[in-house]
Amino acid sequence: MQPADRNDHPHADRFSRMPAPACFHRKTVDGSSAGGGGGRAGDLCVSQLYLSLIAFLLLHSVPALPPVRAGIIATIGRKTYLALYSTISTLLLAWVFHAALNTPYVELWEPAGSHAMVTLVFAPLGMFLVLAGLFSPNPTSITFRHDGRPGAIVAITRHPVLWGFLFWSGGHLIANGDLRSLILFGGLGLFSAAGFLMLDKRAKRRMNDCWPIFRDAHPLLPLAVIATRKNHLRIDAPMALAFALTAGLTLWLLFGGHALLFGADPLIMVTM
Repeated sequence: MQPADRNDHPHADRFSRMPAPACFHRKTVDGSSAGGGGGRAGDLCVSQLYLSLIAFLLLHSVPALPPVRAGIIATIGRKTYLALYSTISTLLLAWVFHAALNTPYVELWEPAGSHAMVTLVFAPLGMFLVLAGLFSPNPTSITFRHDGRPGAIVAITRHPVLWGFLFWSGGHLIANGDLRSLILFGGLGLFSAAGFLMLDKRAKRRMNDCWPIFRDAHPLLPLAVIATRKNHLRIDAPMALAFALTAGLTLWLLFGGHALLFGADPLIMVTM
């Protein structure tokens, strides 16, 4: 399969109206580079993508170690630590996406409208789970609120943010069909899946004897406890806020926002 620049792709006008970044290039059959920024520039962009992903992984792995986390909090305080951690995490994630958008396009499979439909289902679902998880009290997972009664979303799954990123990244991976998307969304998806084990291990150590009770009442698999009627589905304020924000963001992304940010129109892709 011959690598191709996305703007040279037969469906380029459907995917993007944006000009290709300088490091985009197309390789000929003999391996030489044609157009764009050439082989060295393309290799530099790929290296930057790997480097940004490694930095993002290290940020979410090293500070998670109890001695490291405790030492940092003891030095600068919990609130400062959380604010600094969130800021750096956001900046690194922006770097990851910037590097991915500037990485040469190498097609792995032909994107189709049915693939884009998967994204239209999984991306909003993932966005909702991430927002609901961040807004809801949760003693065992990623959230802005660690105190108080566990939120309603925690009755659906104890790791809503991780599931949200997994659904979101999986949906985007299927719809794009190129190497850079496999590296970006596949890497984020695998990192989210690994987070299940890491956060459960941390919660078990922190909660001690209370962990089995919490684990049985708050499942890992979405809706597992509710399906067995061990728990009841309820809606609280964080879930309602997350739903409203998800609806608004989804509409904005569908009707121009996604094309503005990433140069791809989801509604056009569905009709392919």
